[in-house]
Amino acid sequence: MPEPESRPPRADAARNRDQLLAVATRVFVSADGEPSMRAIAREAGVGIATLYRHFPTRESLVDAVYRDQVGRLTTGARELLGELPPAAAMRRWMDLFGDWIATKNGMLDTLLAMIESGEIAHTQTRTELLAAITTILDAGRAGGDLRSDVTAEDIAASLIGIFTVAPRPEHEAKAGRLLNLLMDGLRHPWPNPGVP
Repeated sequence: MPEPESRPPRADAARNRDQLLAVATRVFVSADGEPSMRAIAREAGVGIATLYRHFPTRESLVDAVYRDQVGRLTTGARELLGELPPAAAMRRWMDLFGDWIATKNGMLDTLLAMIESGEIAHTQTRTELLAAITTILDAGRAGGDLRSDVTAEDIAASLIGIFTVAPRPEHEAKAGRLLNLLMDGLRHPWPNPGVP
């Protein structure tokens, strides 16, 4: 007997899921520790049963938020390049990266356990993020406004360092200043005849 075809979710169910995902992301960013599923449902203005209908476990919610954020970073690189010059796209992408790091605040323990168990492939995420950075770097090199001697790994390491010493949202201004300094270093250097 053939398996029944799975139907796509109804439009209102998809909207509810997207809203829950957005609220959970916001709660994870502002949380000191891991918020309860009940707190997330309350913030979303829905009953706990509605949250569990879309995300049956904490792990399924963390996985959805994590993948949504990684997707925003990977597609964001191409979208930003379609709207902005490469250097401006890189700076804006750094803000998206900071949002992603901040989202981990309220789901770190669950996320680390899922990475350790293999439920989330950390190396695949790293590869996707480095590819996004490379996309912007390549465009910047081709246009002559980003340095050719910088790698995606250099930028990723710098961003992790910045958001470690200036975590968002509480150190937003400091993080912004450090990101601007990083961008100054990434721009194609102007020739200076007095410097060897």
